[in-house]
Amino acid sequence: MKPLAVHLWPGSTPAPQDGLFAILIRTGGPTAAQRDAARHAIRLAAREALAMVLGVPLDDIAIESASGTPPRILLAGRASSIGCSFSHDASCALAAFNLQGPIGADLMQVQDIPDWQAVTRDYLGPTALAALLAAADRPHAFTQAWTQREAALKCHAQQISEWQADLPGTSIPLALPVPGLLGHIHIGDRSA
Repeated sequence: MKPLAVHLWPGSTPAPQDGLFAILIRTGGPTAAQRDAARHAIRLAAREALAMVLGVPLDDIAIESASGTPPRILLAGRASSIGCSFSHDASCALAAFNLQGPIGADLMQVQDIPDWQAVTRDYLGPTALAALLAAADRPHAFTQAWTQREAALKCHAQQISEWQADLPGTSIPLALPVPGLLGHIHIGDRSA
């Protein structure tokens, strides 16, 4: 599947691509208060964007979440099948939606990780390690592999852990409007 274009928010109504869309907001810095403000801001922006896409009043949309579980979208107080996932980087926050079911999302600034080989071996697996050993731009390739894995884990409501088998579903790269920021979404395989 082609990369999913991410809309900078606030902005025009996102046009879902196969039931998928994502928005990005710019946030503050690394302090705890700024992170809390960013979490609140992306949830409000997510509700605004979803209300525009669905053509419903903002007050009809709520986002519930509990530690260790994916966020749930409520429409007029009732659970819906719309999937939602959030990801934060130091300067941006992302909300991704699947109007047809589960979704996981992750984004990360490209960076050179000093112990990339150990991290890749332990968390991304042998196929990723072989690809990164051959990569011309290893920091970029590592960031792509990491966000792909994190998005898959979020889609399946799993925490990061040492490497296990690939997870079913489809990973889709994000076309982000911020240079040096990479990300993926992952949608579940409906036949799995």
